[in-house]
Amino acid sequence: MAAFVTLATNDSYARGAMVLGKSLRNHNTSKKLVALIGPQVSEPSKSVLERIFDEVKVVDVLDSGDTAHLAMMKRPDLGVTFTKLHCWTLTDYSKCVFMDADTLVLSNIDELFDREELSAAPDPGWPDCFNSGVFVFCPSMETHGKLIQYCTEHGSFDGGDQGVLNGFFDNWATADISKHLPFIYNLSSISIYTYLPAFKQYGGHAKVVHFLGKTKPWSYKFDPRSQQITGSVHDADTHSTFLVDWWILYSSAVVPMMQQQYGDQPFHSGCEEVNGEKTGLSSCVTYPPEAQMSAEERKEKWEQGQADYMGMDSFDNIQKKLDSFLK
Repeated sequence: MAAFVTLATNDSYARGAMVLGKSLRNHNTSKKLVALIGPQVSEPSKSVLERIFDEVKVVDVLDSGDTAHLAMMKRPDLGVTFTKLHCWTLTDYSKCVFMDADTLVLSNIDELFDREELSAAPDPGWPDCFNSGVFVFCPSMETHGKLIQYCTEHGSFDGGDQGVLNGFFDNWATADISKHLPFIYNLSSISIYTYLPAFKQYGGHAKVVHFLGKTKPWSYKFDPRSQQITGSVHDADTHSTFLVDWWILYSSAVVPMMQQQYGDQPFHSGCEEVNGEKTGLSSCVTYPPEAQMSAEERKEKWEQGQADYMGMDSFDNIQKKLDSFLK
């Protein structure tokens, strides 16, 4: 049995996972869909994911029965990485394709299951490394254990899962060219403007777009009538076509399910108002803001090793805080 696997550690990335799952369904994948989620994902978001994915599994690296538990006590900086490595524990499946929640499928990609572990596309920043946003792997508790051990002993050269995986699968660049996926299976949106002629030549064949960078699709606003993206003008202009594709799928396929789950609870609009009027739920999404924790609650989460490394406690936010103190 084979499956596409993704990971969402909070409600923001859960929205990305919902769109990814729907894009796989829309392109008629014959494979199972699995979502790993962190304990911070809300129940309504989990319910929506359960309608899209065949299996939704809560993973918590602080579970005392988890092999990553003691390792994380030594390396709390790699909390999100330990969570992502859970995908190797999905031993009900013989082969899987992992996809980050900020990816969008543009056509059927079931042929990826013909590839072997570890197959991935080159990273645009350093092509001798693979990008860990899309990769083929074979679940194995033995491999999982070795990855955890490597992670604990060597850490990550980039602070995340990509550094760990490239260190562990260190012969990817030279051993077997068949494990190098074509770039069309992991088209980095930020690469479009770094080599625009190549994008114009080959971009039409893209099968997966990966929204790399600080600003994710769900961070923008969308006017469903004009189909215009607003937010960071530079970023939005860079990959506006793909962003519009993401938002159209989000508003048409995901919003109705979210509305059903949240019911009368207040929503924060992800769309622009048109002529002072709010757009209907049938046209666009309104979603709840992330739950705000008190300073004491955040401190307690940190002490428990449950910092929101992909949200409020991201490296960028920590850096901003440090910069403000240094000034």
